[in-house]
Amino acid sequence: MLEVDVPGFGLVRLNHLVSDYTGTLSVDGKLQAGVREYLNRVAEFLRIHILTADTFGKARAELEGINCDVHILEGENHDMQKEEYVKKLGTESVIALGNGNNDRKMLRAARIGIAVCLKEGCSTDAIISADIFVTSTIDALELLLNHKRLKATLRF
Repeated sequence: MLEVDVPGFGLVRLNHLVSDYTGTLSVDGKLQAGVREYLNRVAEFLRIHILTADTFGKARAELEGINCDVHILEGENHDMQKEEYVKKLGTESVIALGNGNNDRKMLRAARIGIAVCLKEGCSTDAIISADIFVTSTIDALELLLNHKRLKATLRF
């Protein structure tokens, strides 16, 4: 669990990190350098859930050795599937990472949503739905490891 009291934003008690994979943790299906180590460090205090359509078919292999639950989405309405997943965990206990239109509802539903922009880009709907915007997966994960940064960004 991660607990941070953010002036004006309120008390944040997180138990789960829910993240998109393609374009958020990876580029062209390949996990970004250094992300494996950061995710395993975060897994020491948050349960990690990766939700992905697995566009490149590499997610499970790339996430091997990371303490996380991988959920491959099927069918349509991935935006709704991701939002429902966050709701089932309890929106107030979730921090979410994403970059695409199909992440916008998840980012909005989570207690804290972080839009991550890598080489794939980031949809404007994801940015508008998020509480924080970063240009690196490592930067997003470091907000959890150095929660004073999180506090500094979200305070009113």
